[in-house]
Amino acid sequence: MGHMYLVRHCQAEGQAPEAILTKKGREQAEELADYLGELKIERIISSPYVRALQSIEPLANSVGIGIEEDERLSERVLAPEPHPDWLMLLQKSFDDLDFCVDGGESSREAMERAVAVLQDAKELSKGNVVMVTHGNLLSLLLKYFNEDVGFNEWERLSNPDLYSVSFSGEGTCKVVHIDL
Repeated sequence: MGHMYLVRHCQAEGQAPEAILTKKGREQAEELADYLGELKIERIISSPYVRALQSIEPLANSVGIGIEEDERLSERVLAPEPHPDWLMLLQKSFDDLDFCVDGGESSREAMERAVAVLQDAKELSKGNVVMVTHGNLLSLLLKYFNEDVGFNEWERLSNPDLYSVSFSGEGTCKVVHIDL
């Protein structure tokens, strides 16, 4: 297989599933397309959230590839309702992968669904694949590859953010942050 490119969506107007990109976010999406367009992308898999789809549409249009929407790349639901201590709860969820707010999703559950998308893509694709998701889920994917990744790394993510994952024949992988 080629490389897996993990993308956090561009700057958006909010966190709701229907939140759209800001003007700056649309510009970032064009820059992302310029960068990724040089890499011979075979597949694009995205969260169905509008901000994720809008982040990768310029690339899909420029290379003539359809976007495969996958619910498993949707933002993690930390709690079913807004919570005044959500940041503390999020930090706790990185320290204890099985911690779960009633009605929410644990870090482990979210990580497992995201890793399943990555593994499916790895098995079904020979070339380069782009996966577009959200900050929390991206940081959990990074934690899957490096258990030292946690809350602090989540805080440092930007919109957009980009990582390359390459797999060797021996079953090891290399994760590299790409500055845009």
